[in-house]
Amino acid sequence: MSNKVVLAFSGGLDTSYCVKYLKETLNYEVYSVIVNTGGFSAEELKEIERKAYALGVKEHHCAEELNNYYQNCIKYLIFGNVLKNNTYPLSVSAERVFQAMAIGKFAKKIGAQAVAHGSTGAGNDQVRFDLVFNIICPEVKIITPIRDEKLSREEEIEFLKKHGVEGNWEKALYSINKGIWGTSVGGKETLTSDKYLPEAAFPTQLSKHNPEELEIEFKNGEPVGVNGQSFANPVDAINKIQEIAGPFAIGRDIHVGDTIIGIKGRVGFEAAAPMVILKAHHALEKHVLSKWQLYWKDMLGTWYGNLLHEGQFLDPVMRNIEAFLLDTQKNVSGKVTVYLAPYNFHIVGISSPFDMMSSEFGKYGEMNNAWSGEDVKGFSKILGNQAMIWHKVNKTDL
Repeated sequence: MSNKVVLAFSGGLDTSYCVKYLKETLNYEVYSVIVNTGGFSAEELKEIERKAYALGVKEHHCAEELNNYYQNCIKYLIFGNVLKNNTYPLSVSAERVFQAMAIGKFAKKIGAQAVAHGSTGAGNDQVRFDLVFNIICPEVKIITPIRDEKLSREEEIEFLKKHGVEGNWEKALYSINKGIWGTSVGGKETLTSDKYLPEAAFPTQLSKHNPEELEIEFKNGEPVGVNGQSFANPVDAINKIQEIAGPFAIGRDIHVGDTIIGIKGRVGFEAAAPMVILKAHHALEKHVLSKWQLYWKDMLGTWYGNLLHEGQFLDPVMRNIEAFLLDTQKNVSGKVTVYLAPYNFHIVGISSPFDMMSSEFGKYGEMNNAWSGEDVKGFSKILGNQAMIWHKVNKTDL
């Protein structure tokens, strides 16, 4: 009987250790999987494959999940204008769930007895991976060597050297996780409550200095055009916006939030395209949706983001929220102009055939076309009727 384990593999120190530990110590046949949810070049994927085979895996697999990730997650983050704690576009949180799902499905496909990941016991990813694996392949054993053995970086390096693996394991000053929906940046400053990341820590440096305007076209809530160029696949529109906006060094911040395991955490990020898209999409919605649509979208978008952050993507309530969000996007079509400058951006304005600011009905603060002064008198009296009765009954001194 085969003894297969599927390992979530990035090619870094932790997952390199996992390959050797699973193979040499636990005698597993190791199948490594890298899941592409954006952020990898073809050369980087080839290098990760080379490392996997050099470490002795039986088979290496690259799961291409980018379009699936957009269609089943990112577009709903756009529809819901989702920013965790009004700050973070869930750059890592969302993609981890889709990586775990791809790995779990691959484990089932090849009949693996176990799945493994290199998460430590200190963060959110361990819960996200375990949670998804327990839903998708509950009969498969989960192995987490780094977490279970409570290993130090030095112990991992020593183990690899003993097994003939040499490499440049010098720890980078900053940990970078790049994906289509943003790049996380962790370092010594994010371990404190009072420090900000230095300029050099951000992967995308300021290289554009002259302000410019960017036009984004949305169709039913999805970005489909950039500066007059149409895109059949919104993923390509996102990449184009990143290409234009990223060099302005915008979309940077530090997110402070509650981890799944109950402690507070900080993470830096840069997400030019996500932040610009979310702001532009929200601006368009404010013109074309009713106040109660906007209100309930805020409520459900926040819930959607919180549940996704905590790895609960497979709970059926997420499909219910997605159905609501999708229904709200029927008229979210039009063009949004965004002003880009070094380190900042703002919305210039929108144009849409569904714009409810049409002068046909009136101009705010200036004139009305669809009602009379007498209409407003009666409306105002009825609107305050119950409050007036309450104050009379309770004999308040106003």
